Amino acid sequence: MKHMIYLDNSATTRQADEVTDLMADVAKNTFGNPSSLYSLGMDAEKVVEKARKSFAKTLGADPSEIIFNSGGTEGDNTVLREVADARKHQGKHIIVSAVEHPAVLENCNRLEHEGYKVSRISVDSLCHLNMEELEDAIDAETTLISIMAVNNEVGTIMPIRDIVKLARKKGGKPDKASGILVHTDAVQGYGKVDLKGTGVDFLTVSGHKFHGPKGVGAMYVKKGTLIPAFVLGGGQERGYRSGTENVPGIAGLGRAAELAQEHFVDGQKTMKECRSRLLKAIQDQIDDIIINSPLDETGADSVLNISFLGVRGEVLLHVLEEDGIYVSTGSACSSNHKGQSHVLQAMGRSPKEIEGAVRFSFSRYNRPEDMDIVADKVKTAVQRFRRLGSFQ
Repeated sequence: MKHMIYLDNSATTRQADEVTDLMADVAKNTFGNPSSLYSLGMDAEKVVEKARKSFAKTLGADPSEIIFNSGGTEGDNTVLREVADARKHQGKHIIVSAVEHPAVLENCNRLEHEGYKVSRISVDSLCHLNMEELEDAIDAETTLISIMAVNNEVGTIMPIRDIVKLARKKGGKPDKASGILVHTDAVQGYGKVDLKGTGVDFLTVSGHKFHGPKGVGAMYVKKGTLIPAFVLGGGQERGYRSGTENVPGIAGLGRAAELAQEHFVDGQKTMKECRSRLLKAIQDQIDDIIINSPLDETGADSVLNISFLGVRGEVLLHVLEEDGIYVSTGSACSSNHKGQSHVLQAMGRSPKEIEGAVRFSFSRYNRPEDMDIVADKVKTAVQRFRRLGSFQ
């Protein structure tokens, strides 16, 4: 069997064996409804609450501040839609970056159609947020700033703590939640960067991005921050998200969160080694490339985005797949949409530079020595396509 090298961890991660084993056990033996009053239901409720405590601990949060849902997309929708609705008497202005996930940007498009004003803050050539533009955009009507923790396509770490300080300063209440709320889509940041003490009002994650299950996520809602429910019904999850809880999935997310914290340092080291080794090998062997990811402390070790000029990234992806190497050309969440990466466009890349972009994304399960194999296969494919003039 061909050795698989999986480098598309920003799209999804391999579920940890410990997570799978726990989920199977819970599904088989703790199948009661957490809302039921008899012991089988109470046992299921204990599983949910244990997971809540585990996840809250990784953020330095109180368990009461954690709401379980179906993932980052639902979390982003909840925050964008419900803050806009709850605060519209105060103002109808929302600020986001130009490089947010579609779950944020598509909601902003809809809100504009409903009469809201949306400011999309620009980024530089390495996806760093224009903080001066952000500060200038804040006005008396601003109710929400939503900026991702780590960009999903190039790995740039956004200055969330500075954004929170700015929101508190401009909102006039630096010591507590002000009229300007702050949300961070931490789907790509959780387990990759330190998210404790950011000061945000809302934080959203997806389990499958940190070796947990698909279809389950969590949302942090700061104490004292009230928004309407997004999903109405039986009032589960403190009324924020009705519907019978996905007990095995929530248990899996809680275990994945524990593992993410337990392996944080070693995982960071592994990802850094993989990223550095692959980058050096590619730079040594392949000419005419553009590094789209920041290589200093403002770039997460989990992502390396490179444009190979004269080559179509999509073609390169499929050639690497034949050798058991899995990469991507950008966000898997928007791959069904025609058109080029809005992130790379916002960074000022030309159409040909965007066309040749490939994203390599790492996890704690990757092996640094495999990066030499990847670089060699990439070199062979790039040289072949350039000889063939595949870009024409």
